[in-house]
Amino acid sequence: MGKIRVLVADDSLVARELIAKVLGRDPQIEVVGKAKNGKETVELVSLLKPDLVTMDLRMPVMDGFGAIEQIMAWNPTPILVVTATSFQRKREIVFDALSMGALDMVEKPSLEGDLSGVGDLLIQKVKMLSQVPVVTHLRGKRKKPLRLEEPVGGGFKLVAIGASTGGPRALRQILSLLPADLPAGIVIVQHITKGFVPGLVEWLNRGCKIRVKEAIEGEKVAPGLALISPEGQHLEVMGERRIRLSEDPPVEGHRPSADILLSSVAQVYGPDAIGVLLTGMGSDGAKGMKLIKDLGGQTIAQDEGSCVVFGMPKVAIEMGVVDKVVPLDSIAREIIRML
Repeated sequence: MGKIRVLVADDSLVARELIAKVLGRDPQIEVVGKAKNGKETVELVSLLKPDLVTMDLRMPVMDGFGAIEQIMAWNPTPILVVTATSFQRKREIVFDALSMGALDMVEKPSLEGDLSGVGDLLIQKVKMLSQVPVVTHLRGKRKKPLRLEEPVGGGFKLVAIGASTGGPRALRQILSLLPADLPAGIVIVQHITKGFVPGLVEWLNRGCKIRVKEAIEGEKVAPGLALISPEGQHLEVMGERRIRLSEDPPVEGHRPSADILLSSVAQVYGPDAIGVLLTGMGSDGAKGMKLIKDLGGQTIAQDEGSCVVFGMPKVAIEMGVVDKVVPLDSIAREIIRML
């Protein structure tokens, strides 16, 4: 196979050279171009046809958001947002890049930081995302939230969701379609780069009828509330339907672990549990989905065609523990149906 051809877009000469140097450490990656603003990036994508673009967001002439929108409309290309920690303080704004078609985000390497650790993550994401097929992405009008067809009495169910690469955009599409009076609580494990959880929560809240927040120790799950695992902590649902957070060892490299979350929900909620696995690399969540199904709950997996990375759902599907395999735009409706 040929090398992965990467275009680096950043208005800082130092940053462009640093990113190029980091990527150049890997013999499978070739930096074929560098752009100093969004307009130049759009032009070079059309000219060079790279396999992937690393995209800064704050640039002159045309910013990264405008460049992403133009690229995904006219020359769809995998885009990895590479943003400085200082810009992350704008939190939810960074996630708008995903709405426009970017695939994922990572912290920008700096001369003062741990160049090896950040660089390894950057290389890993470039290799993975460059293989993702992307399509024309024209921003459309947001769909109206779904409506429950009949009232639900008695107690409420709990929906447990596991996601990784491509998950933030998938989560927003699902959660934005759920009504404010949803008769179910939601708990979520999303594998995400360090420092991005608060921004993800704010971004999801901005586009949803239900309430989305970062989980805290001891709080109760509740209807119409979505709780997301904090950075570096396992999230479990315990007796009395209360949240437990822990820094127990990672499970197969993950903390938080979707398997731990889904397994705990299965044990507490039994037949009132709904497990959902979304786009992501690896197998996290499949064992938890099996326990939900074994204890009488229901399970949903995102289909291959709508996944950024068809890993986590694929493993669960191959294990035979998924009740419904549906495209992303049908998952909210399937959750409503199961309720």
